Amino acid sequence: MSGGPTDRGAEAAPLADLAVLIRARVAALAAELGALADAIWERPELGCEEHAASAAQRALLERHGFAIEAGVAGLETAFVARRSIGTGGPSIGLLGEFDALPELSQDRVPYRKPLVEHGPGHGCGHNLLGTGALGAALAAAAAAEELGLAIEVAYFGCPAEEDIIGKVVMAREGVFDGLDAALSWHPGAFNIPWEGSSLALDAFSFRFSGEAAHASVSPHDGRSALDGVELLNVGVNFLREHMPPDARIHYVIRRGGASPNIVPDEATVDYRVRERTRDDVARLRARVFDCARGAALMTGTTVSWRLNATCADLLPNDAIGAALLAAFEAVGPPPFDEEDRAFARAIRETFPAGRVEATLRAVGAPEDLRDAVLHERVEAPFRPGELSYGSTDVGDVSWCVPTSQLWAATMPIGTAAHSWQLTAASGAALGRRGMLTAAAALGLAAVELARAPERLAAAGEEFRRRTGGRCYEPSIPAEGIPRGDLVPSTDDEGWQPLSA
Repeated sequence: MSGGPTDRGAEAAPLADLAVLIRARVAALAAELGALADAIWERPELGCEEHAASAAQRALLERHGFAIEAGVAGLETAFVARRSIGTGGPSIGLLGEFDALPELSQDRVPYRKPLVEHGPGHGCGHNLLGTGALGAALAAAAAAEELGLAIEVAYFGCPAEEDIIGKVVMAREGVFDGLDAALSWHPGAFNIPWEGSSLALDAFSFRFSGEAAHASVSPHDGRSALDGVELLNVGVNFLREHMPPDARIHYVIRRGGASPNIVPDEATVDYRVRERTRDDVARLRARVFDCARGAALMTGTTVSWRLNATCADLLPNDAIGAALLAAFEAVGPPPFDEEDRAFARAIRETFPAGRVEATLRAVGAPEDLRDAVLHERVEAPFRPGELSYGSTDVGDVSWCVPTSQLWAATMPIGTAAHSWQLTAASGAALGRRGMLTAAAALGLAAVELARAPERLAAAGEEFRRRTGGRCYEPSIPAEGIPRGDLVPSTDDEGWQPLSA
C-alpha cells in the first residue's frame, strides 16, 4: 500500500531536523517505556507464556491510540497494534519480542546473584527489544501526525522468539502481509546495522525405545534406549568433520533413564541443526536422521522423532539497511554516563581472560575499541554482509516483506549472549539508554521511509531480486503450533516413527 500523499514540509525537512523531533517524542515517552521494560524484566515469562508482558504492551499502545488485534495466528500472547495517519501512506511494521530464557534469573548487580534459583531471566534482552520497537511505533506515529505525513504504523507483539515459534507461525498465517517494510533491532554490545544473513534452523527430538532389564542380573535381556542416544551423538560428532564449515549442530539429552541399575527402556535427546538455507538444513538433517537409524539398528531399539521448531535464514535488504544506518547516525549513540561505565566495568571484570579481545576479532571491530567498556558511537557494519551464526524467526518475516535490523549497545563489550551478565545489563540503566536510542533510530527510519517512496520502491525491487520472485513458503507444517524445545515436554504428541 505504498505511494500515498505526503506533506511538502515533511518532504523538505532535513533528516537532522526529523531526528530532533523523533528524539523529543521518545524523550516524552521515556518514563512509560522505562516502566514497561522494567515490569517485563521483573516478571520474566518463557515463550508463549508472556501473558503479563503482552497485556502491558497492549495497554500502553491502546492509551496512545493504537487499535489492537489480540491472539493473532492462534497464539494467545501474539498481537498486532495499528495506527493510521492520513490515508494512502505506506505500511511500516515494527517487530517486538518479550520472552525470557530459562535458568537466567539475575539481579541488577554486576556479580552473580539469581533472584529466583533456576528461574527465568531476560538473558537476551527481550524486555528491551519489544519495548524499544514499541517506542519506535509510538514515536513514528506521533511525529507523522505532527508532520501531516501519511503512514500506517504497525507494531507486532511476537512471542517465543527463543523457541523459534512466534514470527514463524505469524508469517505462515499471513500476519505480515501488506507491509511495505519491517524494521527491528536487537540489544547488543555495538551500535551498528545488522546487514548480514543468519542460519536457517530445524529443532527436533529423537526418542529411542528399548527393553528394561536388571542392569546387573540380566543385562542381556535389555535393550538400552540410552545406548541408542549415545551412539547417535557419537555418529553426529563424527559427522562434524564432513559438514559444511558454516553448519552447526547441538544437542542435549533430556531423558537418559531412571537408575543405573535399570537398563533404560526410553531416552530422548533434543537437536538443533543450522545451515545457510532451508534446503541446506534439509540435507544436513537427513544425514542426522541416518545416524539415528544406524544407532537404533546397532542397539536393537526403535527410534521416533518430532519437529519442535524451524525457521528460515535471514534475507538482508540493503536499501532498508541504508535507511536504518542514516537514521541511527542522525540520532546518535546512547548517552551513557559515568555510572553506566562503572557498572559495565564491574561486569567486565567477571569475563574470562581474553573474552573482549576475542569478541572484537570475531566481529571485526576497530582496534581502538579494545579499551572501551561501552560502544559510544554509531558505525557502519564492521563486516558488511557477514553471516551471523545465530538463528531468528525474523528470517521468516524477511521472506515475506523487505526487512532490516540494527544492533544497539545495551551491554558491555564482550558480554556473552544468553548469560547472567546480559540479564543484569538488561535490567540496568545502561540497558534502558540503549533501548531508548534504538526506539529513536527505528522511529526515525520509519518516518524517513514513509516520506521517501523511491527508497521503498528500491527495497521492494531488491526483495524481489533476492527472493527470485518466489512467494514465501512457510517453514513449518500447514497446521498446528510448534512446541519449542527450551522447556522439556513430557507429552506423547507429535512423535513419528523414523522409518528405515
